[in-house]
Amino acid sequence: MTTEQSADTPVFSIGTAARMLSISVHTLRMYEREGLILPYRKKSGHRLYSRRDIERLTCIRKAITEDKVSIEGIKRMLSLIPCWAMVKCSDRDREMCSAFDGNDAPCWVLKEKGEFCAERDCRVCVVYTSHGDCRAIKDCLKVLLTA
Repeated sequence: MTTEQSADTPVFSIGTAARMLSISVHTLRMYEREGLILPYRKKSGHRLYSRRDIERLTCIRKAITEDKVSIEGIKRMLSLIPCWAMVKCSDRDREMCSAFDGNDAPCWVLKEKGEFCAERDCRVCVVYTSHGDCRAIKDCLKVLLTA
C-alpha cells in the first residue's frame, strides 16, 4: 500500500475523528450537512474518516477559529473552484451544471450536475480530493491562471 492510498483509507470512526480534532461529533455532522466534508459511509451508514479527511477538517477548523471565516464563507470559497476546468467537462455539461454559474456551495454538494458528474463519486473526484489542505485552493488557481 502506498502512502497516497493509506492517507485516503477511511479508518477513523466519527467519535475518534472528533477526539482527534477536539470537537464534538455534532460539529462533524454539521460540517457534513454543510458540504465541507464527505466522509466515507459504510453499508451500515456509519461514517469513517481518512487521514486526508482529518487534514481537511484541521484546515476548516483553522479557518473558522483562527482566521474567523464563517462556514458560509468557506462554502463560497470552495464554490469558486473551477471544477469544470479540472475535470474538463463539455460545454453541454457546463450548461446543465449549477456549479458552473453558481457560487453558493462546492460542486460536490450540488444536486444539479451535468452528465459528466451525475454518476461520479465526488469523494474520489480530483476536485474534492485536491482541495483538502489550506494551500490547495490558492495553488490550484495559480496553476489554472498561468496555464
